[in-house]
Amino acid sequence: MRKRFVSRFFLHLAIIVLCVLWITPTLGLVVSSFRPKNLIALTGWWEAFKSSFQFTLDNYSHVLNQGHMGTSFMNSLIISIPSTVMPIIIGAFAAYAFAWLKFPFKEGLYALIIGLLVVPNQMTLIPVLKLFNTLELTGSFPGIWLAHTAYGLPFAIYLLRNFMQDLPVSILESASIDGATHAQIFFKLVLPMSVPAIASLAIFQFLWVWNDLLIALIFLGGTKDVAPMTVTISNLVNSYGGGWEYLTAAAVISMIVPMIVFFALQKYFVRGILTGSVKE
Repeated sequence: MRKRFVSRFFLHLAIIVLCVLWITPTLGLVVSSFRPKNLIALTGWWEAFKSSFQFTLDNYSHVLNQGHMGTSFMNSLIISIPSTVMPIIIGAFAAYAFAWLKFPFKEGLYALIIGLLVVPNQMTLIPVLKLFNTLELTGSFPGIWLAHTAYGLPFAIYLLRNFMQDLPVSILESASIDGATHAQIFFKLVLPMSVPAIASLAIFQFLWVWNDLLIALIFLGGTKDVAPMTVTISNLVNSYGGGWEYLTAAAVISMIVPMIVFFALQKYFVRGILTGSVKE
């Protein structure tokens, strides 16, 4: 009993230490975003709690109005939501086919898709950009949707196929014997049972698209009308240099939506990660 208590104590202590190490920089970022420029330059963020509070909303007002962060925030939503939904929908159909259907060259095609996971995105930028220029898709939202969907599909198919393959065979066979079509099995059985994996994929894909800078710069450029928040923040760095008060405010704004998405889907994310780890 004592040995178990000691082991659990050190485990909890390690978790607390890791949480503090992760939370402290974020807390400093949030506090600094509300501090005036002169205080940020002269004192550390922890000094804000020692004397009378001197906080301001001027940093947020500046980046939202003059820094175009308001427009970029909406652009990031317009880019991220379709770029998350599209690979999930296409990946779910493909994963079901690879998991439960029989067709020629099935294993070879799946191996090819898995091989695409190790191909660096940078190697594909020039040929894809040339194709997009020919199709006049550069600098547009449909173009960036297609790019993110293509880059996210291999992982989506891999994750969902592995999950769907472990679903109870007896349930699907019973539905097939009762006369259910593949469409009915997919929509009424497979999709509801695959919610944890789909939620996990949604978190990964959304966070990747939301935080992406490289692909946005390549396929959208620096146009303010379509630039996401990552591009705008990089321009803030170039424009203001040491204007940390504006950068911290912009960074906090960019953190809001990913945190909401993660905490909203957290229980499904944990279930998706743990599914299959324990065999009955």
